[in-house]
Amino acid sequence: MELKEPLTNVKGIGEKSEKLFNKLGIFTVRDLLNDFPRDYEEYPEVMDLDEVLDYAKESEVNLAATGLKVALVGRAKTPVTARKTRRVTVITATYFSSEKAVECVWFNNTYIMSSVKVDEVVVLYGILKTDGYRYKIEQPNIYTVDKYNSFRYSYQPVYHLTKGLKNQNMRNYLRNAIDKIRSDGFKDDYLPAEIISKYDFVNFMDAVEAMHFPSDFKQLKAGRDRLVFQEFFYFILNNALQQSKEIGEINSWKFEKDTFAKKVLDNLPFELTKGQKNAIEEIKNDLKGEYVSQRLIQGDVGSGKTVVAFLSMVLAAENGYQSAIMAPTEVLARQHEEGFKKMVEDFGLDIQVVCLTGSMTAKQKREAYEVIEHTPGIIIVGTHALIQEKVVYNDLALVITDEQHRFGVKQREYLGQKGKKPHMVVMSATPIPRTLALILYGNMQISVIKDMPAKRLPIKTAIIKENLRKNAYNKIALEIEAGHQAYIICPLVESSESSDSENVVDYVEKINKYYGGKYTISPLHGKMKPKEKNDIMNAFAAHEIDILVSTTVVEVGINVPNATIIMIEDANRFGLAQLHQLRGRVGRGDAQSYCVLMDKSKGKEIIPRLKVLGESTDGFYIAEQDLKLRGPGDFFGVRQSGEFNFKIADIIGDSDMLKKASTEVNKIISADPTLINHTQLKLHLNSFVEDNNMIL
Repeated sequence: MELKEPLTNVKGIGEKSEKLFNKLGIFTVRDLLNDFPRDYEEYPEVMDLDEVLDYAKESEVNLAATGLKVALVGRAKTPVTARKTRRVTVITATYFSSEKAVECVWFNNTYIMSSVKVDEVVVLYGILKTDGYRYKIEQPNIYTVDKYNSFRYSYQPVYHLTKGLKNQNMRNYLRNAIDKIRSDGFKDDYLPAEIISKYDFVNFMDAVEAMHFPSDFKQLKAGRDRLVFQEFFYFILNNALQQSKEIGEINSWKFEKDTFAKKVLDNLPFELTKGQKNAIEEIKNDLKGEYVSQRLIQGDVGSGKTVVAFLSMVLAAENGYQSAIMAPTEVLARQHEEGFKKMVEDFGLDIQVVCLTGSMTAKQKREAYEVIEHTPGIIIVGTHALIQEKVVYNDLALVITDEQHRFGVKQREYLGQKGKKPHMVVMSATPIPRTLALILYGNMQISVIKDMPAKRLPIKTAIIKENLRKNAYNKIALEIEAGHQAYIICPLVESSESSDSENVVDYVEKINKYYGGKYTISPLHGKMKPKEKNDIMNAFAAHEIDILVSTTVVEVGINVPNATIIMIEDANRFGLAQLHQLRGRVGRGDAQSYCVLMDKSKGKEIIPRLKVLGESTDGFYIAEQDLKLRGPGDFFGVRQSGEFNFKIADIIGDSDMLKKASTEVNKIISADPTLINHTQLKLHLNSFVEDNNMIL
């Protein structure tokens, strides 16, 4: 079996299943292999009901509200029963554990009836809840004691799913695919043999299998290390080849006037921070320098990077050149447009601001194309629409990409080819230690804005356990009653058979019920169509929504100064850098803002990693502490959120592997700058790029 083959060539996947996979962006066997588990599940120790109740009491687990995932030993004394309604078949069995009855319920799952045998001792695996004085488990799996113990200490993969796909299906399909690939003699290893030997890496297929079906932690780590290195290696190799084409381009742009920029600086209603002033000065020097420049502006959430971008674009406009800023979402692009227009008007500048996004009508786009093609010295704001072939620029001298890691190298390069080679400024709120930034951004100059604007109030952060949930809900209500708005972040879109994490769909109903329908509450998640997402974010920005219940899609792309509180469910499952980014959704106005992190890890104590967020609001410090606190088991469930589109690699947690990959790329490029003697490596690199930075 070849990796480029369609999914239907995998045993068990028919046309119906294929369509479900397509919803997840999985179209080929390679895509399926690259769909690595989002987490791994360790099966709990087998207990009887009394032991479970003691544990729940000691750990302060609320069995009525959240329940507890258990492996409960029990015995059925009476046969299973089934009753049909119009839409569903309900199967019920009563098991006894510690002489207490536990009601088990399944829906439309008639095959389970053959697993319920009177007087057989079994393990019930599921979430135990209390309903009054009754104990109940919905949809438990049933295992013999020997069967459960056979995989008790293994890691079970948990996948991102869509409605209609089950976790067990995913495991079966992947098992079939891997077995078929192996039996067909697949041998391609994707990395040079000398690198595999030097670092004692496992081969490619062993690494893939270890990621999906690890027998133990050691095997999982070995497989992941190999694939993380591979992902970093090709990313850095691709960057190195791109950068070699860009170095040494003579700067033919003439930046001689800066009256407008001085006028803005002299009349700002606030004092720029030292970091902002330095960044502006460094960009000015770049624009007047000998070569076309590329600069990274690293600034923490709320550090004022947008003002730096605006002043840079004003400088270009006064010198008769166009500048463009590309934002990752339409909402953010529109916010930039409105903000820039207001500043142009406030400072009395003769500069036109034009916006171009994908949702504009054909007529609106034509009008924007016309202005862009024939009007020099304008500020252009947009999304990916800025790199369409129809867009013709008129002396585009400066390109700014906002939140760089949302765009690929090729996209930035394409935008830079829309005329003479423009200067490039990249703005990122991801706090990356300088040593790692130098590797990831290659030959870019780096400016860091560490200090925060003087009037910006630090966000007050609380990390709480389940027993304080009502306090958090009451605080949200107080903020709304004061005229403010709130975010609630959930890790999942929909409920999952393989995870008890909070999900957006059910949470909206739950929180609406809690507040008695008093507030306007809306969901937001990545499965929505772009227009629907934009409409919801616009409505939230216009204060038509009180509480936005969202996945991490809000991490980038929306600026709502009136939002003063954010509550993040299952915070223990996120990386610190991502939590810091999410926290930055609030604290954008003059009012005091708050962040509530719900720690659902087992035990009474807050996990040490989260305490860092309560101690500091400095993103760079948090990134450094994250690096120090990562333990060998922390690489599941805490990965950062898609920086640079890495599939599994984490630039903080995997920094050692990043440095190793950089060392090996430098050796290859130094000896063979165009890979003329590395034909196979070049083919693999092309495959990597075509797959949008997937592993291979």
